[in-house]
Amino acid sequence: MTFFLLLIALAILMALRMPIAFAMGVTGFIGLALQLGPMPALAVLERAFFDKSSSFILVAIPLFILMAEILTSGDVTRRAIVACQAWIGHVKGGLAMATVGASVLLAALVGSSTASTAAMAASAFPEMRRHGYNERLAAAVVSVGGTLAVVVPPSIVLVVYGVLTESSIGQLFIAGIVPGLLTALGLIVVIKIIAMRTDYAPKGEPFHLGRAIRLSSSVIPMVLLILAVIGAIYGGIASPTEAAGLGVMGSFLIVLCQRTLKLTAVSRSLSRSISATVMIIAIIVCSSVFANYLAFTGVTQAVLVALAETELSRWSILAIMVAILLVMGMLMDQLAILSLAMPLAFPAAMSLGFDPIWFGIIVTKTVEIGLLTPPLGLNAYVASAQTGVPLRNIFRGLLPFIVMEMIVLLLLLAFPQITLFLPALMFG
Repeated sequence: MTFFLLLIALAILMALRMPIAFAMGVTGFIGLALQLGPMPALAVLERAFFDKSSSFILVAIPLFILMAEILTSGDVTRRAIVACQAWIGHVKGGLAMATVGASVLLAALVGSSTASTAAMAASAFPEMRRHGYNERLAAAVVSVGGTLAVVVPPSIVLVVYGVLTESSIGQLFIAGIVPGLLTALGLIVVIKIIAMRTDYAPKGEPFHLGRAIRLSSSVIPMVLLILAVIGAIYGGIASPTEAAGLGVMGSFLIVLCQRTLKLTAVSRSLSRSISATVMIIAIIVCSSVFANYLAFTGVTQAVLVALAETELSRWSILAIMVAILLVMGMLMDQLAILSLAMPLAFPAAMSLGFDPIWFGIIVTKTVEIGLLTPPLGLNAYVASAQTGVPLRNIFRGLLPFIVMEMIVLLLLLAFPQITLFLPALMFG
């Protein structure tokens, strides 16, 4: 009974717009105090804060965020969009396809879907509109392109999943490469179909090889940085945290050599990185407090026993979990979903014999879809605020892309090797 009352209290606190971290921390601590007493609850709280906040892998979070902020402030991300448009913008639907291509590059550097969407909305959307693109399609492409940052490494969502579940972040990063590229390919196919059947995506400017090469020259250092960061992890040369440090150093060198970063931008980048990091670590720590409460009350064990005794197959149970995660994605942001769901969903998935790395990609894929679906659809809100396109029009434009995302999710569920063959090559 106490557990359900605390769940109601958690829902009320979230409805009152209390940050998810504090809502989980408060309800988890109250639950522990009722279960164990005030002093033991304080001891658990102290241990949770120390264990989670002192984890070395958490250093990767502010470093990856700082790398993204530096490159965005240094105008490198906008140049990537322009370079992609110069190569394929001349074909019908090419500007939208180029936006997807630039989104892959941004995803490999930014690690944040909302930041990627905002950058695309500021740079790619005006360019598509200038060439006569339908505003609904242009805003939808900007929104869905930003979601690639959820799966493509170095995704902050993958880092948080790895910390919450104690899974290998290096393996998660490598496992996210093929699903991310498969998603990008699916987006391009949808754009091509729309371009062929409607006049929403006309041709852009004629192709000029010299211009494309010239614009690409400023993007080459960014591509090399991506390869260095991912290659260092893939080759076992550096841990994700060390690779993140390499990324920050490389991003500083790039913007310094290109003379595109101002001192005010450095200060702003540091401030944003600190704010985002504090928020993420608070979620991780408070999620640990809530998970401890679930463990002490036996809720986690009761769920595992119920799963063991059910007559449903493990794939049916997984389908139910995925459906629940998709519904949660319609109502809350990605980090809130991870912090709320993983204390129960991850042990359940492991008890059913699923691979933790594969399950992590499935979870992040459902989170990615949630960024596009109403009523929350965070990326759609960001795109609407940046572009001025009404939210209902963006959601309508997103429908074919959401169908494609669901197809990719089904492929990842049906064929786990799509996700696991690269980590298997690396880690044997």
